[in-house]
Amino acid sequence: MKNFKSLLLIALFTLGVAGVSNAQKVGHIDFEKLVAEMPQTKTLKSDIEKLGKTYQDDIEGMGKKIEATQKKYMAESQTVQPEENEKRAQELQGEAAKLEQLRRTAYQDIQKRQNDGLQPIIEKAQKAIEEVAADKGILYVLDASVGKGLLVKKGEDIYSAVKTKLGF
Repeated sequence: MKNFKSLLLIALFTLGVAGVSNAQKVGHIDFEKLVAEMPQTKTLKSDIEKLGKTYQDDIEGMGKKIEATQKKYMAESQTVQPEENEKRAQELQGEAAKLEQLRRTAYQDIQKRQNDGLQPIIEKAQKAIEEVAADKGILYVLDASVGKGLLVKKGEDIYSAVKTKLGF
C-alpha cells in the first residue's frame, strides 16, 4: 500500500510537470492598427481618395451640365413645339439615368479597388504575424482589435516585433 501511494504521488508529480512544460504560449496584436499603419495601406488610401475625387469631379460636372441644359430648356419651353418639349424631357431623363449609372459605377469601382488593394496587404501582415509567432514559439495569437474585447492581456504583445518584421 505504501508503494502504491508513492507511485501515485510520482505519477501525479510527473503529469503536473509535463502539463507545465506543455503550457502554450499566447500572444496578441491589434491587427486593425497594424494594417492601418502599414505604408501600403496609406498609399492605397491616398490612391482611393484620388480616384474618388476624380469620380466626384466627373459627377459634379455632369450634374452641372444637366442642370444648365434643364434651365435652357425651361426658358425655351414656351417658344418650341410640345413635341420638342417632350423630346427634350426624354433627353434630360436619359442624362439623369447616365448620371445615376456613373454614381453606381464609381461606387462599385472604388469598393473593388479598395478590396483588391487590401487583400495583399492583409496577407502580408498575416504572414509576418505567423513568422514572428513561430520565431517566438507562440502557438496562439489573439486579435486585440476585435471589438477591443481582450480583457486580460497576459500573453505577449507582438505588435512591435511584427512592425519591425514588416520594416516600418
